[in-house]
Amino acid sequence: MNGITPPHRHNIGISRRELLQVGYSGLLGLSMASALPLAGARAAAGRTGRAKSVILVFLTGGPSHLDMFDLKPDAPAEIRGAFKPIPTNVSGIQISEHLPGFAARTDRLAIVRSFAHKNNGHLPATHWVLTGKAMPGLPVDSGADKIRSRTDWPSYGSALGYFRPRTDGMPSVVNLPTYLQEGALLWPGQYAGCMGAKQDPWQITDDPNNPNFKVQNLTLPSGFGVERMRARQSLLASVNRRQDELGRLAETQILTDQQRDAFTLITSSGFAEAFQMDKEPAAVRDRYGRHQFGQSLLLARRLVEAGVPMVQANMGHVQTWDSHGNVPNRLKNDLLPPLDKGVSALLDDLRERGLADDTLVIVVGEFGRSPKINPDAGRDHWADAFTAVFSGAGVHGGQVIGATDATGAFPATHAFAPDDLGATVYQALGLDPGSEFIDREGRPQRLNGGQVIDQLYTGVGV
Repeated sequence: MNGITPPHRHNIGISRRELLQVGYSGLLGLSMASALPLAGARAAAGRTGRAKSVILVFLTGGPSHLDMFDLKPDAPAEIRGAFKPIPTNVSGIQISEHLPGFAARTDRLAIVRSFAHKNNGHLPATHWVLTGKAMPGLPVDSGADKIRSRTDWPSYGSALGYFRPRTDGMPSVVNLPTYLQEGALLWPGQYAGCMGAKQDPWQITDDPNNPNFKVQNLTLPSGFGVERMRARQSLLASVNRRQDELGRLAETQILTDQQRDAFTLITSSGFAEAFQMDKEPAAVRDRYGRHQFGQSLLLARRLVEAGVPMVQANMGHVQTWDSHGNVPNRLKNDLLPPLDKGVSALLDDLRERGLADDTLVIVVGEFGRSPKINPDAGRDHWADAFTAVFSGAGVHGGQVIGATDATGAFPATHAFAPDDLGATVYQALGLDPGSEFIDREGRPQRLNGGQVIDQLYTGVGV
């Protein structure tokens, strides 16, 4: 009519150009299809959990327990450091003067001061804390670093996806706002390891505080609204029926179960809208803090609200909390204020929205810092003692569990291992920590060998 050849349209109701644009570059491939849960049926094991979701706030690099939650004001100056303890809203519990938000909410916190393990290397310690299992093939006390491999143990969310596969396309776990990565080196413990790539987490790789923040794989090409795509959900079935015809197009590929999940995911308003940070009221965003820490925690809350059961929010890029020098200024000026503001807002927001009883929040790093301040006014790696903070989902607040010795060097009471952290996470999510899975080599493996930290729920302490 106008001399322009109209696009060829398959009788599935979408043009070849549209199919290639949306089906493979923007929608059906999604590049992260392996991060979506398996559609098979694996029986979920274990007790009913207290939590619908877990938000793991990970302080990458190893925060100083002695300057945050386990101060030693009576120790010599080279140990006690520059910070003073302040009272909290629970009589008898004191924490750092630079954590006033935590102090005002201690009645909702269980502070576990006697975590410990034996590996001072960042990579294996990170693996241990994020999986609840010492890194396979490495002595637990070697202190050596070992890069990630498919022999690693699965992260908590990956295991959840294995035992509790979703059928709605929703991922079981989201990690944000960045990979723990140095150059091309990805740190172990933050993916599915020996469970295989199909259980790898959905990984966000952009700063939610960025005004242009968006998740590329959840952005439809121009002209393709969600409603339009929902109206074409028969596309996938039709394409599969016509695979022979489409097979002649070099650009096409077989549409897998994961791609069907991806289609469901991108047209799921709840999940896709969780990433639309600009829809959040400005006052709420301000309350979390207009920085990566705060906005990452706000995004974590939005994902939980959308139905994601496991969110890992990395507070900083790799080794951000690794303070070998000038620890007082780094903590006071750069790290503690955004953490304090962001976590305080998260705890309040979860309570105000009726999510606190169903959401377990954990704040932890891979280890603590050395008791003695070094010549550079810093503290070095110290796996023999560190602190984790828990809140929500049945946790009995207003208590301290465990204690370290007079210098904060070693547990003076029962020591909790990362394995126990893992058992606690799994139990909270309704998984039996002793469940078995089949690894990539076809071998049965016990998921976790730790003990649930029951004191979190009894309020007895240790």
